[in-house]
Parts: sequence; structure tokens; C-alpha cells
Amino acid sequence: MSDPAQTSEPETTPAPAPPHGVNLRRGADAIERAWGRALRWLERRDWDEGATLMVFGALVGLVTGLTVFGFYRLIDLANLVFIRLPASRLVRIAHALYQPVLTAAGLWGAWFVVRRSRVPDGQNVPDVQLAVAKRDGNISSRPVVARTVAAAITLGSGGSAGSEGPVAVLGATVGSALGRRLRFQPRHLKILVGCGAAAGIAGAFNAPFAGAFFALEEVLGSFSVGAFSPVVIASVVGALTVRPLLGGHSFFRVPSYAEPHPVISALLYPVLGLACGMVSALYSRMYLRAPEISRRLPGPDWVRPIVGGVLTGVIILLTGGLLAGNGHLALPQQLFGELAWYTLLGICFAKIIATVITLGFGGSGGVFTPTLVIGAALGGGLGVLMSILVPGHIVHPAAWGLVGMAGMVAGATRAPLTAIFMVFEMTDDYNFIVPLMIVAVVAYTTAKRFAPHGLYDGWLAQKGEHISHGVDLAVMDGLQVRDALDEDVRPVTPDATIDRLVAAAAATRHGVIPVVEEDGALVGVISHHALREALVVRGELGGVVLAEDLAEPADSLRQTQTLREALAAMNARGLDALPVVEPEDGVTRFAGLISRARVLEAYERALTSAV
Repeated sequence: MSDPAQTSEPETTPAPAPPHGVNLRRGADAIERAWGRALRWLERRDWDEGATLMVFGALVGLVTGLTVFGFYRLIDLANLVFIRLPASRLVRIAHALYQPVLTAAGLWGAWFVVRRSRVPDGQNVPDVQLAVAKRDGNISSRPVVARTVAAAITLGSGGSAGSEGPVAVLGATVGSALGRRLRFQPRHLKILVGCGAAAGIAGAFNAPFAGAFFALEEVLGSFSVGAFSPVVIASVVGALTVRPLLGGHSFFRVPSYAEPHPVISALLYPVLGLACGMVSALYSRMYLRAPEISRRLPGPDWVRPIVGGVLTGVIILLTGGLLAGNGHLALPQQLFGELAWYTLLGICFAKIIATVITLGFGGSGGVFTPTLVIGAALGGGLGVLMSILVPGHIVHPAAWGLVGMAGMVAGATRAPLTAIFMVFEMTDDYNFIVPLMIVAVVAYTTAKRFAPHGLYDGWLAQKGEHISHGVDLAVMDGLQVRDALDEDVRPVTPDATIDRLVAAAAATRHGVIPVVEEDGALVGVISHHALREALVVRGELGGVVLAEDLAEPADSLRQTQTLREALAAMNARGLDALPVVEPEDGVTRFAGLISRARVLEAYERALTSAV
């Protein structure tokens, strides 16, 4: 009988399991292959890029909504550790006295997370604006995760900050990560970043339209047709995703009131707009100066968050806990005119100081939500004061508190449309539309007069960055009109007939037709609108009307002016192209046209060469 050991098959050693990184790469490759098949499927169905962006905008909205829910649960965990557990083990008075210590511990914890993770300064809304303008929408995920954890600790421990900044950045990071992984073009990647920011704001505030306008006005700086639809869809999906998870939360009870004298009331609202503009300018200046003041404190860096936390906790203690929060936006009803006017104004400035200290001394978070609280207290306080000074129940303090929120947001963030839609969606009351518009516009104009920068663009300006409407103004200042000049332009002479003008309009790619004398002197430009009006009466006056009759004087540009000046001139005149002249032999001769399209082409070339 043979030995079983000799007849049995030799044992095989199992192959070692692939490393975890290999599995991740295989998963990523599988996703890319699936994405390639999806693209081919879309190509076979002849989907345009707009439809594709809307589909992925909805996907970004869904994922962002889930991350917003997770962020709020992280805040709840921090609040449990720093606030609720100590409160359950201390008597009420002792816990109130320990509030500054607990808030200091939270700010130190947030500072430690950022410091240990070696996160650079940023990961906020202005940083997202910078990524859209200069980095083609590329946002690094790891620093954002660390900053999000720090923000949750700050908010949960009672720090005076907002949740809107972290959720907007989280959403923008989701859009950027998805777009980069699926290899979207840079211009599409920027739109996905805006989709994520919109979904984050919409989910946090339960306000889809405000989220969309925030992304378009602040993040993308553009209301282009290509971006509008995906951003709106992402915003709606984000709000719908968060709503069943956190509930259709209401931030406050909207007071019911009758407006007996709407005309007189409308005449008084500009007073509130002026006040909001001046206070928001003060708020912006203090916020931008706080880090510098913090750096002047003696001692090691870790002392600063402790000092800031103690000061913030003391302010919360002195205001009777009215400014204490748990990260979820819930405006106390007392802010809307239910306290003495001087108490409400004191709360307004106390909230400014607490927010400036929290974010300037090591805490993380947003500035949008504190701005709403400041505006409610300011508007409520002034409303109570005006109701005393103006008899007849004309002024309603609660209404002034609601409208004051929009005024502060418009002045501090320089985003009036977002401010109007945000408060309107919170109230869902058309009685507020006209007051919101009046106060937001007046506050925005006043704030620009008293402070050169708001909360967002001021942060960028301190870094040497100047971003406006999604464009890096520093690059625009470095380029001249000659860099975008279109010299291949065929002008018409002053005696050109309508038939020649129609032919010239058909041959040009610009929105204006230059009229130039034989010696090269510029007479003016003819817009297509003026040409259309001339065509209406072509049968009666076709042989009488000449180019010089239709030409309108146009403030021309010089080749040495900057592209930033050229864009400002086009915006001021409402034209898409302007003539460029150059003095020669004592005569200012026509040199060509500069258009918005050529300006953007030169801007894109400059950015590409700088990378």
C-alpha cells in the first residue's frame, strides 16, 4: 500500500493578497473604464455637453447633500463632547462658568487638527474662488477634510462661526474630485465646482435658489447659460437630499404683520440699508485685521486659540447664552425686536467681536451665518428704535430684523442677489421683496464706499490676489489692449449706404461696425441695434441714410491701456466691442477693435503660459 503522503497532490501556497493600494488602483481603473463606456453611450445618443453637465450636476448635488449631513453629524459629536456631556455632570451655574474653558479647549483642538495636518491657510470660499479663476477648478481634497474636521470642532464647542463656508467648500471639493477623476475639461470642471458649492449652501440653509445664486455670483462669478442649468439642478438636488435627513428645518418663526403705510415704510428702509452698509464695512475691516492682531500676541502659537476661546466664551456668557450655538442655524426669536433696542445693538457688536476673535485666533468656519445673526440683531434694534421715534405703528421691528439680514450679507460679502434670495426663501413672503431689494442695494453701495473689500475679496487681497467675476484681475492688469487687438477689421466710410452696411455686418464677427474717414480718423461706431432700426425704414430712406448718420461717438481705447480698463469701459457702455485708436502724424487713426471674446482669449493664453 502506498503512502498517502506520497500519493496526495502537493499542497500549493496561496498567493498573497494584493496590497490595499493595488486594490484602490484597480477600483479607480474600473471606474475610468465604466466612465469611458458611459461617454460612448452618451455619444451614441447624441447628448450635448449641457445635458451631460446637468446629469453630473445632479450627481454632485446628491453626493454633496450626503456630505453635508455627515458634516452636521460631526458637529453634533463635537457638541456632545465639549458642551452636552460637561453640562450633564455640572450644575447649571458651574457649567456657565466653565463655558469659556470648554470653548477654549474646542478652539485649541481645531487649531491642533489644522497644525498637525500641515494644512495651508485657506480651504474657504475665497480659496474656491481662487481655484476657479487660476487653477481651473482643481481643489485638493486632503486639506479640505482636515479643515472640515476643525470647523466641526469649532462649531460644536460653541465658537462663533458659520457652517456655510465648510459645506460650500466640501461641495466644491466633491465637484472638483469627480470632475478630475472623470477627466472633464477645465471649463466643465469649474461648473462642477460651482454645482458642489451650490448644493452645499442649498442643503445647509434649505434654500435651493439662494444656493444657486451664491455659486453663480460668488464662486463662478458668471451667470452664463452653460453654468446656470447644472448649478440650479445641483442646488435643488442638494436641498432635496438633505431635507429628509435633517428635516425641513426652519430657522425662525416668521412674524405675521400688516403693512399699513408701505410708501412711508419704503422711505425709511434706506436708513436701515445705510446702517447695514456701515456696520458691514466695520465687520469686514475687523475680520481682516484679526489675524494680524493675533500674531502680535506674545508666547507660542498654541496660546492664541486658547486666548480666543476664552474671550469668545466670556462674550457668550455676558450675552446670557443668546449667541451660543451648536452649529445648526437657529436664530433666536428675541433678535427680531423682542428686546430693548440698545440690548439688540449690543448683541450685534458682540457677535461681530466674537466672530472676529473665533476665526482670527485659530478657529475654523464660515462667516455667512454670523453675518445673518449680526444683521438680525442690527435690524431688530434699529426697528425698535424707529418704532419709538416714528409713531403710528409704521415700523415693524420684526420686519426690520429680517430685512437687516439681507443688508448685512449684501454689504459684507458683496453678493446682493444671494442676500435677497436667501432671506426671501427663509421667509417665503412676498411682502419682503421690495424692502429686501432696497436695503440690499443701499447696503452694498454704502459698504463699498466705507471699505475697499468685503469678507471674501478682502481675504484674497491680503494674499495678493484680485479676483472678480471669475477672472484674475492681476493678470488683466498685466496685459494691454494691444495683446487682444483685432486688426483684421474692415471699417466703412462715412458715405456708406445701408446696403454696404448690411454687407459689412454680415462679414464681421463683432457687434459693431467702425466708421472711419479716408485718412484713418475714427468717426464712430454703428451698433447692430442701430442698423436694425435703419433697416425698418429702408424702403423710405434707404438711399438717404448713410453711415455717418447712424454712427455714434464711442470713447475709444489706446493700445497701452490694460485689459482690465478695456473690460470696465465695455461694461460701462454696454458694448461687446470698442474701437482702438493710435495717434499718428497729429491724427488719431483707427487701429482695430477689441472685443470681450478677444480679451478672454488673451487672458486664457496668459494663464496657460504661466502654468
